[in-house]
Parts: sequence; structure tokens; C-alpha cells
Amino acid sequence: MLLPPPDSELHRLMTRFPRAGRVRWLGVRPKRGIEMRAIDSAEAVAGAGLRGDRYGSGSGKRGITLIQAEHLPAIAALCGRDEVSPALLRRNAVVEGIPLIALKGRRFRIGGVLCEGTSPCDPCSRMEIALGPGGYNAMRGHGGLCARILEGGTLRVGDAVEWWEH
Repeated sequence: MLLPPPDSELHRLMTRFPRAGRVRWLGVRPKRGIEMRAIDSAEAVAGAGLRGDRYGSGSGKRGITLIQAEHLPAIAALCGRDEVSPALLRRNAVVEGIPLIALKGRRFRIGGVLCEGTSPCDPCSRMEIALGPGGYNAMRGHGGLCARILEGGTLRVGDAVEWWEH
């Protein structure tokens, strides 16, 4: 979705955020069939993904996957759990403080890394195994965002996540 004209009220609403977000957790999965590994930092490669992740040399539309920290308690509640570990959800980054859905189709920075939100990160059937029966449906609407990495660099836990106007 293209942004409305810069002088419009809708443009102002769509580009104003209460605060910057923060990366709360990072993880990679080096190959299929193994669990995510929590990390403190990762090299983001432009046009590809995160070095050390199984999608790290991919096409780029799914260079990094993000999930909203504020959605983790909702997913846990819908699954009848006290909490849900980010590693179970198979996303590269847990972000708090900024609504990820507002970054779909937009450019944003995670620290010094420039990304572009490409599509919702819908759950897969593996959530039935990771979260138990109904795990797939518990994640619907809470799956997060896939993003392309436009300019690489190092991502770190604690990095700011901010919309970037170009």
C-alpha cells in the first residue's frame, strides 16, 4: 500500500508512532528440523537474510521474520499456557513497543539495518506440534511480519525499531 500524499491527515496518522520499538529477543535456526537458537546479535545480509539462519541465503522476501512481544501473552492464553517461549514460534526477532502491522509495505530500521515489511508472517502447521492442538489458530492474526533486508549490518538485542521515511 502506497502512503497517501505527504500533506494529508491519513499520511500523518500512518507515519506517527508513539515511540520507537525495541528488539527484545533474536534467534536463528541453522537448519530444518532443529530448534531456534537464541542469540545476542546477528549479521543481516542485504538481499538475503541473517547469517547462520537457514533462510540466510534466500530470496530476501523473508530475510527476517518478526513477531510482536505484546502478542506473546495472547498466544499463550489462547493455548492455555502461562507463557510461550519465542523460540517455539520460529521467528527471528521479538519486537516490543511498535505495531508491526503498521510496518507492512513500509521501510524501517532495526538499529542500522534497513528493512522493508513484505507480508504477514502467517503461522504454519508446525505450530500444532510446538504449541499443541489449536496452536495454528492461536497464532492466526498474531504471526508477525516478514521483511526484506535492504541494507545489511549487525542486529542486536536492544536495538531500536523505527519507521523510516525515504
